[in-house]
Amino acid sequence: MMLAVSNSHELDALKLRYQAFVNQGLSLDMTRGKPCAEQLDLSDALLHNLDHNEVVLPPDYRNYSPPELLTGLPELKKLFADVFAVEPQQIIIGGNSSLNLMYDIIIKALVHKLPGQTKSWSERGKIKFLCPTPGYDRHFAICESFGIEMINIPLTGHGPDMNQVEKLVAEDSSIKGMWCVPKYSNPTGECYSDETTRRLAQMPTAASDFRIFWDNAYALHHLDMNQQIDILNILTECEIAGTPDRAFVFASTSKITYAGAGVAVIAANKANHDWLIKHLKVQTIGYDKINQLHHLKLLPNKNTFMSHMAKHAAILKPKFNTVDAVLTAELGANGKFANWEKPKGGYFISFNSQPNLAKKIVKMAQDAGVKLTSAGATFPYGKDPYDCNIRIAPSLPGVSDLKKATEVLAVVTKIATLEQM
Repeated sequence: MMLAVSNSHELDALKLRYQAFVNQGLSLDMTRGKPCAEQLDLSDALLHNLDHNEVVLPPDYRNYSPPELLTGLPELKKLFADVFAVEPQQIIIGGNSSLNLMYDIIIKALVHKLPGQTKSWSERGKIKFLCPTPGYDRHFAICESFGIEMINIPLTGHGPDMNQVEKLVAEDSSIKGMWCVPKYSNPTGECYSDETTRRLAQMPTAASDFRIFWDNAYALHHLDMNQQIDILNILTECEIAGTPDRAFVFASTSKITYAGAGVAVIAANKANHDWLIKHLKVQTIGYDKINQLHHLKLLPNKNTFMSHMAKHAAILKPKFNTVDAVLTAELGANGKFANWEKPKGGYFISFNSQPNLAKKIVKMAQDAGVKLTSAGATFPYGKDPYDCNIRIAPSLPGVSDLKKATEVLAVVTKIATLEQM
């Protein structure tokens, strides 16, 4: 009885706090991992860092690209090779979106035979993908748009549950691919262990045309440049394991320079690289070389690149610290109300309420003027089996707004939890 009375008093006080937030008419958005204006300002030299002479020097980048530049400017390919620890000849530089490259590779695999194959994916019948969860909603949306069946794979803190992955791919030849965000994963922030990466490269698969989509979107987004985490190179591990065609690696500067006008990159072994070039020659005469020149001028070498990333870290780290400090002060560290990750990099914080409360929490927060990523968005088909995961995106709001938004999240979490109790 004493506990019930105590919870009742706490709930009444929390509802008063909640109503006060509602009365403030807040309009705060934490739905997406967008860079804030201060981060975008770091790259404003892109707007004016080229002169006429640099552009018109042969081969005159205003004109159609010569065939040898289809894969990108050699100097920029070398830069990305240095930064991502791959070989320049493995790289193709695309447009502004790595997501577009992923979408494009899946279309090509559905329509065209992958290297060494006699049939395309679509000619083989039903297609399935493994999806580590919680994960990136846009990966899942690509699969859903093509009718590719998605299979949830739980994350362990060191990458996907490899016992489950190995069993499934060994038994089912309709499993053609797997999404991986191996470093500072979206949204959990975890990094794949060496063991996980090696097992992904080595595992036997029933499908000879199985591919790993290795989305290295956050590989350079450390929150503390003195505590950088390194992961193994999946292309190298696949070569060692005798599965050289297994992986495509993706990255971009979308959260490094301009989110809407960056440069996307794909890296692959020679067979996959040549296969992709064969079809790209039909698809395009070349991607935007002037934008590539702008980026090369802004970030001419690895040292400059990493100094640029340190400036991003200096902006982002206080925001991540703010979220953690507010949640700890409001919810405690015992897991009664929720638990959350404390990532060392990336753009997100994965927040888990008690089961069956995430949708309610997101709705209550929205009613108080705080927009959060939809509950369930981090799972295929938008269906979180426990209705508990919420992706927090701290990057866009200022620190004061972020503090208030996190307070709202904490208050509605406590209300929802106590009401359920």
